[in-house]
Amino acid sequence: MKRTFVWCAAALMSLMVAVQAKDDKMGGGTEKAIAALEQQWVDAAKANNTDALASLLSDKFVNTDSDGKVTGKAETLARTKASKWEIDQISDVKVTVFKDTAIATGNWTGKGKDEKGQAVDAHERWTDTWIKTADGKWRCVASAGSPIKM
Repeated sequence: MKRTFVWCAAALMSLMVAVQAKDDKMGGGTEKAIAALEQQWVDAAKANNTDALASLLSDKFVNTDSDGKVTGKAETLARTKASKWEIDQISDVKVTVFKDTAIATGNWTGKGKDEKGQAVDAHERWTDTWIKTADGKWRCVASAGSPIKM
């Protein structure tokens, strides 16, 4: 009886390690995919490509800007279309995956003109929340930015 219990416990531990290893591999792929979506977002914004950006955002997307203004998807797309960026880049991107949810964080540097034509020279930390939707695609549902004091 004791031997059977030890064997079962060892088998269970081996199975758990194998499942964790598979999850780590899958998570690593998801982390890279979300990081790539973040880069697509920046590329779309710099090119004023609202169609590309719209495909990344949930219809219920909520953005909290570094100035505290809260906007939805439509206003975010309108602001993106009207802005002009000389520099629009992200760095230090980190992604943590929780099943069908992912949290991405990073730094953003932007220099150009906002949707009102006002000069922008900003450095921010951002946090984005992504969910895997029923169609199997990842969409950002929330984004928040905070200024970095240089």
